[in-house]
Amino acid sequence: MSACEAWTQPDVPLLSLTRLARSASREALLEALVDITSRLAGGELSQLYLLDDSHTRLTLSAESLDGQVSVHSATSLPSDYRDEQLLQYCLCQNRTLALDELDASLHATGFLPASLRPWRSLLCLPLPDTQGQVAGLLVSASRQRRDLSPSGELLAELGGFVINQLRLLQRAEPARTEPPTTPAASRPADTGNAYGLIGDSAGMRRVYQLLGKVLHVPITVLVRGETGTGKELVARAIHEHGSRRSQPFVVQNCAAMPENLLESELFGYRKGAFSGADRDHQGLFDAADGGTLFLDEIGDMPLSLQAKLLRVLQEGEVRPLGSTRTHRVDVRIIAASHRNLPGEVAAGRFREDLFYRLASFPIDLPPLRERGDDLLKLARHFTDKACAFLQRGTCRWSDDALARLSGHDFPGNVRELKALIERAVLLCDGSELRPEHFNLDPTRSPGAQNLRERLEQVERSLVLDCLRRTGGNQSQTARELGLPRRTLLYRMERLGISPARA
Repeated sequence: MSACEAWTQPDVPLLSLTRLARSASREALLEALVDITSRLAGGELSQLYLLDDSHTRLTLSAESLDGQVSVHSATSLPSDYRDEQLLQYCLCQNRTLALDELDASLHATGFLPASLRPWRSLLCLPLPDTQGQVAGLLVSASRQRRDLSPSGELLAELGGFVINQLRLLQRAEPARTEPPTTPAASRPADTGNAYGLIGDSAGMRRVYQLLGKVLHVPITVLVRGETGTGKELVARAIHEHGSRRSQPFVVQNCAAMPENLLESELFGYRKGAFSGADRDHQGLFDAADGGTLFLDEIGDMPLSLQAKLLRVLQEGEVRPLGSTRTHRVDVRIIAASHRNLPGEVAAGRFREDLFYRLASFPIDLPPLRERGDDLLKLARHFTDKACAFLQRGTCRWSDDALARLSGHDFPGNVRELKALIERAVLLCDGSELRPEHFNLDPTRSPGAQNLRERLEQVERSLVLDCLRRTGGNQSQTARELGLPRRTLLYRMERLGISPARA
């Protein structure tokens, strides 16, 4: 039944529909919607839940109980749907839920108000916005066993109408010229934002905005940024504040293993697949089934494994080593890399089709040197954590130490800052952090190489020299370097050495 057809139905409360259409304020819209929901569905209870802008918080905004309508402000009666499986199902799966017989032993209904008589029937409708994303839920419940679903299609359309009207009203509100002041003593501690990250710079605000777009959408995300910018923290934030937060979050660093070990770790293997495979082994794709798999340093994944990963992304199928059968998995992939992946694609070290598949929604993390006052916020945060860990009093910062810290480029970004502060707190015998507590090299520039880059340069030179001496003979080169030939090929691929250059 469409909204227009509803006007011809004898059981539709015409006055309620007229009231809804003429509502010009937030309160009037919410009151009219929950009122008409109770009348159309026939339940004694109707509730409207709305998602906040970050899609992390579900709030009970209006309710009609036994004919009494109440509207709540956006900050009251918060309802975290983490433990509400019925609400979570409708919200995350974007599906209508109709239960003619609620079973207290099977269904958690803590979101329904307490009643002397138990709630017997339930209807839960997801409400989409103009972009098709779920923006709220409309709930109807009855103490009698009945089918509440016949009016579901009409109520979903009316709920969508209200969602869009609320958005229009929000845009029409005049901007505040003076933000409300809060006494410094009562102001809450700066925790950064709703995602548990720290920082309020323009770059981080862009990151928060992008995070809110992908929390409840099962799209592959590519987190890009320099080493130490917090790529894994962003991946965890997406998982822990998204629709899969009750499922596993699995991490694998693709640079930490050679090709053969990484393949068996990701895809698993069957007994007898290779020497030493004395039992079946579950891979990380299976371990993360229903949840999230974070592939760190995806730019270091060997080309042969990139093709297999592409199939998982496209088909959702995994075939363990030694098996002739594939099986489906439901895994959200979040990848991260500090490398310039378009440059790796141009050099032939990364598959172009996989790059475009991964980069459908990139999130770029700003380096610490571009985050302004975030540096001091992070410094104080890490200082408090280090003092708490060492069970010592809080250390204050001297002006000279803050100036010294602010003048450093931090090529290692947040990771380097954290390590510097932990060391400084250990060295500090008093209660004040001073410049001599920080091991900062004033000659260090952002373009200078870090330890990993220097080691890779030395290793690359060594392999190239050995290849030239052996005329490009990889087996002889592997023997001279004391490596298995397979490991040599893996290292050559990682270091960007082709046999033709030997």
